[in-house]
Amino acid sequence: MNQTDQMNQLDAEIIAIGSELLIGGRSDSNSLFLADELGKLGIAVRFKSVVGDERQDIVTAIHTAVTRTQVVIMTGGLGPTVDDCTREAVADATGQRLGRRKEALEGLTARLAQWGRQPSKGQLRQALIPSGATVLKNPVGSAPGFCLIWKKALIVSLPGVPREMEEMMRQEVLPLLRADCESAKRPPQAPIVRLLFHTFGLAEAEVDVKLKGLIPKGAPVDLGLLASPMGVLVSLTTKGNRSAPAKNHKLLQALTDELRVRLSDWLFAEGRDTMEEVVGRELTKRGLMLAVAESCTGGLIGHRLTQVAGSSAYVDRGAVCYSNRAKTEMLGVPMDLIAKQGAVSREVAAAMACGIRERAHVSVGLSVTGIAGPGGGTETKPVGLVYIGLDDGTGRPITEEHRFHGDRNVIKQRSSQAALDLLRRWLLGRPSGTGETCGKSATR
Repeated sequence: MNQTDQMNQLDAEIIAIGSELLIGGRSDSNSLFLADELGKLGIAVRFKSVVGDERQDIVTAIHTAVTRTQVVIMTGGLGPTVDDCTREAVADATGQRLGRRKEALEGLTARLAQWGRQPSKGQLRQALIPSGATVLKNPVGSAPGFCLIWKKALIVSLPGVPREMEEMMRQEVLPLLRADCESAKRPPQAPIVRLLFHTFGLAEAEVDVKLKGLIPKGAPVDLGLLASPMGVLVSLTTKGNRSAPAKNHKLLQALTDELRVRLSDWLFAEGRDTMEEVVGRELTKRGLMLAVAESCTGGLIGHRLTQVAGSSAYVDRGAVCYSNRAKTEMLGVPMDLIAKQGAVSREVAAAMACGIRERAHVSVGLSVTGIAGPGGGTETKPVGLVYIGLDDGTGRPITEEHRFHGDRNVIKQRSSQAALDLLRRWLLGRPSGTGETCGKSATR
């Protein structure tokens, strides 16, 4: 099967289908995976559309996509319920007839049999495939996918469930695209390389200033910035379809080296690494054990740390000490200290870190206390005021003050990231309090 021989230069569009994607019920993570995988083949995603579960809207999206790209990847709408109408929409758009396909039905019934189930009437609809389309096997779920050529564009329809979509893309679609790229009578497209750099402690505008002039004029590399509660993600992306891959690789390496210098201590990870993974590796490397005392984050730091496999090697315990009484009873924070300084203060953060370290008999204690909002703030201690403490048993605890903005969830996320970043800097022997984002300041 040589589905893409008819295509010249390959660009792609992703169509994410599902009304829940439009009304806030669920975010679309599939597109990021698809863009990365297509980029490895040198296929650039030029457009992304999000469409609700309306048959005619999906038809319109398909008609638009095939006029501007050569690969159209659709996710969602292949389930058994009445709002799953992607099959019908593709048939309408391409003028194909829907029919029950033997291979689709066999795969569906075999999967359900493994689960001890018989197909329902709705599930039998999942075996309906447009005529002329190739059935794509689903190795982990029941819904088959399909692909077909229409108006010189390859249209691929995959389930919206991320795990099913990812395995079908890897096992069914990518081999098809790869084989066709190799057999096509045109030079292979250069892979689109995307390097990721994670920073924390600088606002997006400050990162932009630090990286000003990094990319030479006319260079085949794009610089991207994306701000979130976890920091600013920086990306370097090659533009593909270039004739000097070795030269581009050398340029990308030089840009990476310069970016690391410019971002310095604010750069905490590269690639897919998270802050908790970086911290975990450094704790393991040094043979240190950690205990965490949390107030305003409510256990979020402990949750993030223990999401990493093998974290029992460096995480001893975590305590959610939300009330003043809990801080006193569980950590030994003096009640008169809380009365004098307030539960949200440098002094209490330091006492919390010391208390959890001593009670756990570990190398380092980490603490956080703050006002996550939306209520509870005052003129002197507003919503978003957070103190982080770190105690290593030297008698000189480190504390940081932050003034975050955002809703309750965002403040909790930023607080957890700031606490882990303080721990990271301490592990690496780097000064804390570098930068003034969100009013951060540190003392020891």
